[in-house]
Amino acid sequence: MKLISICPSNTELVELLGLTDQLIAVDDFSDWPAQVKDLPQLGSDLSVDIDMIEKLQPDLVLASLSVPGMEKNVASLQQRNIPHIVLNANSLEEIIEELELIGRACHCEEKAAQVATSYRAKISELRAIAATIDTPPTLYWEWWPNPIFTPGGVNWLTEISELAGASNLFKDVELASVMTDFDDVCLRNPDYILLAWVGVAYERINTKVIEKRPGWTALNAWKNQHVYKMEEWLYCRPSPRLLQGAIQLAQRLHPHAYQEVSLPDFLVQTT
Repeated sequence: MKLISICPSNTELVELLGLTDQLIAVDDFSDWPAQVKDLPQLGSDLSVDIDMIEKLQPDLVLASLSVPGMEKNVASLQQRNIPHIVLNANSLEEIIEELELIGRACHCEEKAAQVATSYRAKISELRAIAATIDTPPTLYWEWWPNPIFTPGGVNWLTEISELAGASNLFKDVELASVMTDFDDVCLRNPDYILLAWVGVAYERINTKVIEKRPGWTALNAWKNQHVYKMEEWLYCRPSPRLLQGAIQLAQRLHPHAYQEVSLPDFLVQTT
């Protein structure tokens, strides 16, 4: 099949299914596996080149609604009758169900089942360890600094936090993404501040931005020097690679409890 992915997380699903050699083009932000950067680039994942997609005549386009604004891509694919699947996972289970969906569409159900089994087993392993943590620390995840956006309860980062033996500071808000302000963050007083700014290069994330906000010196996270920048590709994409992020986070928060945890098989084979 001739496949096109127009979202980084979709490209990662293709790789985990062993289908990367069937990709003929990707969006500009797809960067894993590294060889996809050699494929034709279709522009930003928020506004891909539909004319180029149509010219390439794919058998299937993997579209997404993971970021507000991607609706335009989907509408254009529909208008031109280009065969496509739209992915929009918010939970860890929805992510693996969408991988299984691609597996059926691309006739690699067996590979999808293998990945899904390993994925679900690793989640169960992490969940069992998390249940032994007596006092889970609270985590403030920051997706965007101005205005401030943070993941709410209907989001995989709430689950990732729990698998790592912690708690998302805004899990009580029944939304996927929450626009808030730093006054609210200060009132909740997180134990950790984790900066994972979507679309910003890792090296450009600056933890010192917290010092410019009123009230920061009173926060437990700042007092204990628990302010970190986080890899966008391990925490902000609806991909099974989130489990690598969960393990990395867990071993930072609770190194003794999680010291024996290894990557799931499907990531060992591709990392």
